[in-house]
Amino acid sequence: MKVKLGQAVKMFFGNSSLEMIFFEAIGNALDAKANKITIDISIKALNRPETLEIIISDNGLGFDDNRYKKFSNLFDVEESSHKGLGRLVYLCYFDLIYVESIFSNNKKRTFNFSQQFEEENFTVYDIPDAKNGTILTMKNYTLQKIAKSEYLTPKDIKNRILEEFYSRLFQYKQQNQEVIIDIRSKIDNRDSSVSISNKEIPNLSFVELDSSLSLIDKFQLYYSIEEVDASETSLISAISVDNRTFKVGLIAEENIPIGYKMVFLLFSDYFIGKVDASRQNLTLTKNELKDVQQIFRRKVTALIEERIPRIKKNNTQIKDGLINRYPHLNGYFDIDNIGYLKRSEILKNAQEEFFKAQKELLEANHLTDEQFEKSLEISARALTEYILFRQLTIEKLKSSTSNDSETDLHKLIASKGKEGKFEKSNLVNDIYKNNSWLLDDKFMTYEITLSDREMTELVEHLVEGEEILKDIDRPDFAFIFSNNPNEEKPFDVVIVELKKRGLNHYDNLKTAQQLETRARRLMKYYNNKVQRIWYYGIIEFNEETELALSTDFTELYSTGKLYYNEKDVVISLNPRRSVPVGIFMWDIDAIVEDANARNSTFLKFIKSKFAAQ
Repeated sequence: MKVKLGQAVKMFFGNSSLEMIFFEAIGNALDAKANKITIDISIKALNRPETLEIIISDNGLGFDDNRYKKFSNLFDVEESSHKGLGRLVYLCYFDLIYVESIFSNNKKRTFNFSQQFEEENFTVYDIPDAKNGTILTMKNYTLQKIAKSEYLTPKDIKNRILEEFYSRLFQYKQQNQEVIIDIRSKIDNRDSSVSISNKEIPNLSFVELDSSLSLIDKFQLYYSIEEVDASETSLISAISVDNRTFKVGLIAEENIPIGYKMVFLLFSDYFIGKVDASRQNLTLTKNELKDVQQIFRRKVTALIEERIPRIKKNNTQIKDGLINRYPHLNGYFDIDNIGYLKRSEILKNAQEEFFKAQKELLEANHLTDEQFEKSLEISARALTEYILFRQLTIEKLKSSTSNDSETDLHKLIASKGKEGKFEKSNLVNDIYKNNSWLLDDKFMTYEITLSDREMTELVEHLVEGEEILKDIDRPDFAFIFSNNPNEEKPFDVVIVELKKRGLNHYDNLKTAQQLETRARRLMKYYNNKVQRIWYYGIIEFNEETELALSTDFTELYSTGKLYYNEKDVVISLNPRRSVPVGIFMWDIDAIVEDANARNSTFLKFIKSKFAAQ
């Protein structure tokens, strides 16, 4: 052989899998006119790969002089459908392949195929009245382990062989040529076997497809839609390339109709030779493959809806559900593929189309009347997207339980720590990170929001030109709003403490003490630049908590539970000075209900407008 086999193996089969050994051997056997192929697998245990031995035999024409010469020279092929490289995959997994081949019904050739293979090293001797055929015995497994047990399991091997050779086996059936492949294994002294016969392949109907891909080559679809037990549900959708079958994703696994066995095979001379040297990848361009998928899927989905009427009804329900849930994407959904592609992919594609439309408008220097109308539509959709995001956030907060930590709840309201500082000038970029609107939409008028940041950082905004002692205590949330603290105008401050669900009333009431401590540290800055400081404790109310609060707190009018108490808090002893501090204790469910009520108003209005389009 004229090249270094070891280097060629790495170059062409660096990403191979063990099952490719079976594909190559079967492909060669069929090329040699075999119609009976046997695969024997033996291994003492799956964790003992060094004991693996694979024997593949066939009743083909055998290695006569011409076939042996072609085997000995890489790339020596008669037509473009052959690559002349497949045998290299054997050397990815075994050091030695011993070959015994009877040809011309009276001669036997034997040789060893390894990385040291030389064309001259073979033996031929007479063996009268023998049946033609070849036996490959593969020994000395080279890898440290078997990647997947499925590679050695007859049932799984059968499925993969069918996927790889379905189109070729179907063609043999059309020609009334029977092909049988027996697969046997002995693993851990347990025997298993299956058989493949192309007689099992269902009779396929035929239809020709319209395509602009080629003016010369025709596209022929062979298909079968057969009702079966739910456990036998399956789908094969593939194109036939050089007598091999290459899967083409048409229907997501989650959308395969239960109780049906379906086969869709696409044939065309357009595909001849369009596979790489290792037969692992199609050489169609990205756009070519996309066009093939499009015409293939269009016909397949039409056939499915024709044979299984309920599918069309289900897909309509899915479409209505998507539009109802994501009204801002209505008009961007790939309607034809809803119910066939993954739901997440449908959403992703619609979102990308929406972003593309946004980008085109934002990059336009001048807007035509048509573009102006489009800009209004895009703006409405962008706002809808944000309202929907808010609703999803509300639902997450609503579904929170005592199993969720305080950190989990905190992050729903705003990012914390290093990412927990938000300024009005960066509002647009922070819009999906700072959900302080959950507490009240007025908090979205903030000048500065500090989420889980040190008290020192807050105080720096409250005073100017004074020495400040470092205070590492961290309020859950601190909001500065009404006016910019960098200007000579008074402003308001809101301090919020948040507690997880499921706490007892003693731990809940500690929140009020925490807020008093915050007040003691902050109220000395009152009358400086701060005109008002508000204190909120957010807890989950229960009967004991309400009973305890009712002693000192007054219940305020609200759609939910909200209590208020004002008390004098001593902020210095010498001289003694106290200031009145008002503390609100707020039920987390009241926050959820109020936020949901506000957002639902927008949602109802938006849905009504998009539905009218």
